[in-house]
Amino acid sequence: MILLTGATGKTGGAAAKALAQQNAPLRALVRDEQKAAPLAAAGIDLVVGDLTDANSVANALEGVTKALLIVPNSDQQLESEKQFVDCAKKAGVRHIVKLSSMEAVPGATGAIPRIHVESEAHIKQSGMDWTMIRPNFFMQNLLASAGTIKDQKKMFLPMKDGKTGMADIRDIAAVMAAALTQEGHENKSYEVTGPELLTFTQVADHFSDVLGEQIAYIDTPLDAYMKTIAPFLLNEWHVNAITELFAEIAAGGLEHITNTVQKILGREPISLTQFIKDHMAAFKAA
Repeated sequence: MILLTGATGKTGGAAAKALAQQNAPLRALVRDEQKAAPLAAAGIDLVVGDLTDANSVANALEGVTKALLIVPNSDQQLESEKQFVDCAKKAGVRHIVKLSSMEAVPGATGAIPRIHVESEAHIKQSGMDWTMIRPNFFMQNLLASAGTIKDQKKMFLPMKDGKTGMADIRDIAAVMAAALTQEGHENKSYEVTGPELLTFTQVADHFSDVLGEQIAYIDTPLDAYMKTIAPFLLNEWHVNAITELFAEIAAGGLEHITNTVQKILGREPISLTQFIKDHMAAFKAA
């Protein structure tokens, strides 16, 4: 049995779909049973509870041999992940696959990368097998700019000339599914990127080509961007943590791509062009 956390989110939901297609025995720990109804419809066993509650976690882990650990970014994330790992070890789980971050390197200064570094270390020290999945910027993050792309033909982000090999969450999910269902992925870390290293001006050019209309990238001062996103995030900690990540991209901290998708999945990763085509309804006015 594989236990999924974060399965009602975008990345966790994509992982649940990928695993369900392989007929893997699945269980999901969810807070909102109604929101999780599509998971139940896909044949996934649901346990209603809170990841922050040790009793809920222990209940969900009964009979589980592998687990997918996806926890939303927050100031409580590290505590929740460590508690989950401790409960998993006690329950006899053999293998944890964790959604981490490409920025999770020794000496990381950002709040979210530091959480991932400490969480990864805790997992490795547990004695269980592990696989760390480390993507960078998600293509799906661009959906937050869909409104301005559609209405103003502009995308506003604070990335300067920084480059990123952004990845589609469908590829990230497929790598997670492989790590949970195939042999040979134990005790390995996988950096997952897309096929291209792009500036956000080049990202806008891709939108222009696919949508058939000129889309401009507008580099936005970080302070102004923070004010824009603040109403949509949890609290000041979350705002600061996200802007730290974007500042690292702007400074050139993620300027490389990998062949992880090709090696594990035997195919090319999803391109930005394909992502835009798949989400045309979001980005182009009818």
